Amino acid sequence: MSLADVRIIDLPKILDERGNLSFLEENRHIPFEIKRSYWIYDVPGGEIRGGHSYRINQEVIIALSGSFDVVLNDGKEEKTYSLNRSYNALYVPNRIWRHMENFSTNSLAFVVASTIYNERDYERDFNNFKILNGGFNI
Repeated sequence: MSLADVRIIDLPKILDERGNLSFLEENRHIPFEIKRSYWIYDVPGGEIRGGHSYRINQEVIIALSGSFDVVLNDGKEEKTYSLNRSYNALYVPNRIWRHMENFSTNSLAFVVASTIYNERDYERDFNNFKILNGGFNI
């Protein structure tokens, strides 16, 4: 996979004077069946979350509240996505290194994943990740 496979997905928006609603559906708005969901919250100022890639798992990341940056690297280049709208979802395929930073106060990151949790699916060594993805060892 490469950063060319990453994309922002515009989720449906139902606008209403009483409050807006957005939603996502597996294999319709996102390109996989949902096997797991989790959320990240109460991140102290300056902290970084993530710092890994997955061999198989794909994810969609949404800023349900507040804002944060998702920094992605495919072993050859790096790109930062700033998420701050609950109707924008960031699709991150497998074999992309990711970390999240610059969390605003009271931010809430919601993530849906294509696999159940499996520690063996994680690559947590960036140099090994780069070698596996055909990048240069640093």
